[in-house]
Amino acid sequence: MEDNKEPHRKLIIALSILIPIVVAVLFKVQIKGYDFSFLPPIYATINGITAVLLVVSFVAIRNKKRFLHETINRFCIFLSAAFLIMYVIYHMTSEPTTFGGEGVMKTIYLIILISHILLSVAVVPMILFTFSRALAGNFERHRRLAKFTFPVWLYVAITGVLVYIMISPYYK
Repeated sequence: MEDNKEPHRKLIIALSILIPIVVAVLFKVQIKGYDFSFLPPIYATINGITAVLLVVSFVAIRNKKRFLHETINRFCIFLSAAFLIMYVIYHMTSEPTTFGGEGVMKTIYLIILISHILLSVAVVPMILFTFSRALAGNFERHRRLAKFTFPVWLYVAITGVLVYIMISPYYK
């Protein structure tokens, strides 16, 4: 029997496992002959817009504007999905770009990149469970998890922009 507190639990767990696996597998697929070099600034911009909207959503709910909060968060989920699709398409059709900086800058870049990647995987179930709890009307549990989801999602969005800014001089 499905737990009323987590009505989409099995689906969320499945998606949280499948998404990183599918992305990792697709990264191994190389499709030549297509030029999607225009995508990185677009998906970096999407990350930036997502970060701004997450803050606006936070302010909206603090001001008891629930519909606005809900609408913005739905759009942020859409933006994150669009980012992921574009990111995978770019990496399937382009050679990997190596960060060309050295020393402290390379260390900073790697710390930001690794934390961004690890948290981008971790935030998927957090976002989905937070959203699912709101859909189910479990607002107390939604709020408790959102206190963790919001800063992690915001960090992932912001560091996505930082990673792009740091590596963009090295794109071919």
